[in-house]
Amino acid sequence: MAHGLCPVGLDFTDTAPLRLVCAAHAVAAPGEIYRALADDVEAWPRWFRAVTCARPVEREGRAGREVRLWGGGRFAETVVAAEPVTRYACRADETNVPGLRALVEDWLLIPAGTGTIVRWTVAVDASAPMRLVLGPARPGLGRAFRGAVRSLDRRLADARGRAG
Repeated sequence: MAHGLCPVGLDFTDTAPLRLVCAAHAVAAPGEIYRALADDVEAWPRWFRAVTCARPVEREGRAGREVRLWGGGRFAETVVAAEPVTRYACRADETNVPGLRALVEDWLLIPAGTGTIVRWTVAVDASAPMRLVLGPARPGLGRAFRGAVRSLDRRLADARGRAG
């Protein structure tokens, strides 16, 4: 059964009791990465293996997403930052994952030459048992993120090749 989460803001990425921060380099420019994150939500499962379904929705007059993860996790989210070329962040408002109290996912896009450093922060407040699960999961989440950035980069390169 789904339950509501605390309506935290973007600043939660700095203050959350549990934070996972990963970074990866992409050849694609920040604008390409941003468009894939914010404008092509339904394509997320094609490059982020942990995501089985994603779709844009409107939540209380604001942009949002519905996301399903491998393993059955479901999230109803509100976009809390949509800054073209620099940042895309969502707050989870509802989930079926027990023990979560608040969650924000923040994608920061930092220009690096002609490419991008993609910094992903997952900020969480959770019950003690859930924190015990999430702590050891950090390496796997980091690998999943880096694999997703590589996959997205290949997808964007293929699209550039078809367009050019």
